[in-house]
Amino acid sequence: MAAQTVASASTDSAFGPASALSCRECGERFPLEPLFACEACFGPLEVAYDLPSGDPETLRKRIESGPNNIWRYAPLLPVPADVASKPNLNPGFTKLVKADNLARELGVTGGLHIKDDSGNPTHSFKDRVVAIALEAARTFGLTTLSCSSTGNLAGAVGAAAARAGFRSCVFIPHDLEEGKVVMAAVYGGELVGIEGTYDDVNRFCSELIGDPIGEGWGFVNVNLRPYYGEGSKTLAYEICEQLGWRLPDNIVIPIASGSQLTKIDKGLRELIELGLVEEKPYRVYGAQAEGCSPVSTAFKAGHDVVRPQKPNTIAKSLAIGNPADGPYVLDIARRTGGAVEDVTDEQVVDAIKLLARTEGIFAETAGGVTVGVLRKLIETGQLDPAGETVVLNTGDGLKTLDAVAPTSRPTATIRPSLDAFRAAGLAG
Repeated sequence: MAAQTVASASTDSAFGPASALSCRECGERFPLEPLFACEACFGPLEVAYDLPSGDPETLRKRIESGPNNIWRYAPLLPVPADVASKPNLNPGFTKLVKADNLARELGVTGGLHIKDDSGNPTHSFKDRVVAIALEAARTFGLTTLSCSSTGNLAGAVGAAAARAGFRSCVFIPHDLEEGKVVMAAVYGGELVGIEGTYDDVNRFCSELIGDPIGEGWGFVNVNLRPYYGEGSKTLAYEICEQLGWRLPDNIVIPIASGSQLTKIDKGLRELIELGLVEEKPYRVYGAQAEGCSPVSTAFKAGHDVVRPQKPNTIAKSLAIGNPADGPYVLDIARRTGGAVEDVTDEQVVDAIKLLARTEGIFAETAGGVTVGVLRKLIETGQLDPAGETVVLNTGDGLKTLDAVAPTSRPTATIRPSLDAFRAAGLAG
């Protein structure tokens, strides 16, 4: 069903090359408005484009001359041409780290890279998706920015709203990690804990948006979801540009709702269509924690339907038991010859520490999931280590300290003397 009625965009240019909203199930098209479900079949909507035509080299040079953030890709996003001049957190163009030490540890011979999105303004990839949703909210004349969140999104919405002068009111499960609660609250917006899981929070937000209370609210992952999702495409754009305008052979992506994975695939296909990269096979792999692995379970069973699960994992940012994009993730993994795999909480912690020890990158639990799954994919023969591989780290380990705190303690505590240092066996 459609969200509440508000004014639609005044001009097409407010959404750049975007031409309509299109149903991913039946193909029905709708105006560029704050809608999220098809009125014909109730399928999810996504942004459709009239992509730029012409010489790929000219477009490539235009992108490369742009700002060092996601707005360098404004010609490919549903945003106005002058978006970079507006108050926004300007996320993106984070580091693509060549992870030679980790590659040696795991036996990757074709090259391994970590796309480290912990360098965004609120230290997670969610800044990308919120930036696009914020521009849609601005165009639609909405006044309150909101979301249901497992933590990172709450902080990203709070920060973006503060920067742009919006009111914010975000909703989270009551038992999130303390670091994420503090980071969501510090920006001064309203933060509401809901007794229950993320799926309970999401259901509540869906009710709120249909109530008069929600009039003028932009829920970035509900009524603004089609625009919000497009922010994840910028990860695909950046990875390929940072690789010298080429596709990786393998890419390992964490799965929460599944939207990030589906939109990265969309971004890769757009780059091929535009001629910005040479077309070749690539494999997309999804990563989940065993304690919340509905998509992985469906993939291994050969199912097309994802059955909901009750989350029970330390990887709370991925703890969505009923992922909206789960079926589309299955399609992409199978179409590209990839897979969807999961790891235990113990393997998540081991992978966090492995990445920190080998590359100096402290990932949150979601990053531990992707690195842990990469290791498992190689060990089980599901991923060819001779291919060039990119792994996503979507957030900062300082947000999930509890996961590694019990096993990350001082090597020794000694008296302030050389004799004590030698006695502790630390003199080398």
